[in-house]
Amino acid sequence: MTARPVKHSLTLHGHRTSVSLEEAFWQAFRDIAAAEGMTINALAAQIDAGRPPDAGLASAIRVFVLNHYRG
Repeated sequence: MTARPVKHSLTLHGHRTSVSLEEAFWQAFRDIAAAEGMTINALAAQIDAGRPPDAGLASAIRVFVLNHYRG
């Protein structure tokens, strides 16, 4: 597993966007989405809708994953 960010495309609200996350965060994000019965696109859209305007999507996903496992 590499610590270097890996870029993946997501579709949010019908628009494609790229997000760069470390592989460990991608795997955790996929695991959370699967456990919630959601696609990663749907979960990313939910996170996107709730993030502060000054926070990037990649950062918001990392914080979401961290908070999920802290909880």
